[in-house]
Amino acid sequence: MAAHLADAGHRLTVADAAPGVAAAFVTEHPAAAVAKGPESFAAVQILILMLPNSAVVEEVLERDGVADALRPGSLVIDMSSSEPLRTRALAARLAAKGLSMLDAPVSGGVRGAKARTLSVLVGGSPHELVRATPVLQAMARTVIPVGDIGSGHTAKALNNLVSAATISITVEALALAESFGISPETMTHVLNSSSGRSNTSENKVSQFMTSGSFDSGFSLRLMSKDVDIAVALARALSRPAEIADGVARQWRRIAGAAPAQTDHTEMYALLGAGTSMSEAESA
Repeated sequence: MAAHLADAGHRLTVADAAPGVAAAFVTEHPAAAVAKGPESFAAVQILILMLPNSAVVEEVLERDGVADALRPGSLVIDMSSSEPLRTRALAARLAAKGLSMLDAPVSGGVRGAKARTLSVLVGGSPHELVRATPVLQAMARTVIPVGDIGSGHTAKALNNLVSAATISITVEALALAESFGISPETMTHVLNSSSGRSNTSENKVSQFMTSGSFDSGFSLRLMSKDVDIAVALARALSRPAEIADGVARQWRRIAGAAPAQTDHTEMYALLGAGTSMSEAESA
């Protein structure tokens, strides 16, 4: 995503928690500069954050002093998958410093980021969205305004709730089919030719699951986190979440036992393929 911004002619100051990443980026994009500390961001007009969660976003902006280094009038764009209500509270604190904020999480994964085919879900002021649109369009194919500040993070969490639920039920259906003697490949063909068709069956099963590659580029723990955000929001809004609760419990259980970098498509293996019908009958 940063490379697309550089290719579009934007001058970047970059930082990354992983050692060497920012320096390697600047080697490939000499017009960019590596941030040496919060003061390095004093001249930026737009600060883009792509971080794991709300806690890290708040830590970078407030505890590490980046927000204090920004000039009044600067725009903060949080492209992380953060908690909507915390985003609203953070936006109010930034406003008190003279800073504007948009929440703009993305959908489309690593492949979408590389191909510039991401969808960006934007919450915040329409005026600030106009200001940010050229920057967002440099990284994404689709920019969708979804409402006030926090709405982008809400939409992202709800999208991933639906995605996680679809993965769960698809994997369970494939396992049941295999237990009865229907191959995963055949059952996937059935789903994709019938009313059970979904993004999971069309774009994840054969590509990442049954192939055994498990390399979609989005971790199981991050998907579980997003599902938990959606369920927590339902609680805060006093809305029922019967199905979401079950999905959250399953993903939380699997994510808690899996290595940190486990891809979310590995749910196919971690939930386990069913035994074949002949094995079941002989047991």
